[in-house]
Amino acid sequence: MKTYHGSCHCQAIRFEADIDLADGTMRCNCSFCRKIRCWATVVKPDNFRLLAGDADLAEYQFGVKNERHFFCKHCGVRPFGIAHSPRRGRFYGVSVSCLDNAAIAELASAPVTYVDGLNDNWDTPPDEVGYL
Repeated sequence: MKTYHGSCHCQAIRFEADIDLADGTMRCNCSFCRKIRCWATVVKPDNFRLLAGDADLAEYQFGVKNERHFFCKHCGVRPFGIAHSPRRGRFYGVSVSCLDNAAIAELASAPVTYVDGLNDNWDTPPDEVGYL
């Protein structure tokens, strides 16, 4: 477990989160994740701290609205979201690409799990993952 510092592109939104990248990251093929090329890691609420930028966040929801996608009003970067699932309970989905102090080697070695969110099938990866 390491404390990572993260931010949006313009630095208006800053956070820190205790993450073990060796526990894995996730890429999803749902309509939203595909468009934003989401690469996230799951963080328990107690391990996430918003340091700055609460007033600079805008929120987007779609579908059944059980996920809150936050992005910076200024630069448009999506640093994290908040969701609730029957399996995990409440969690933060932190954008791995927004972790400012993650070394390239850490990112390259982080395991990636591919999920088929497009078909609401979270236990089986999609047939094709090369585009994710």
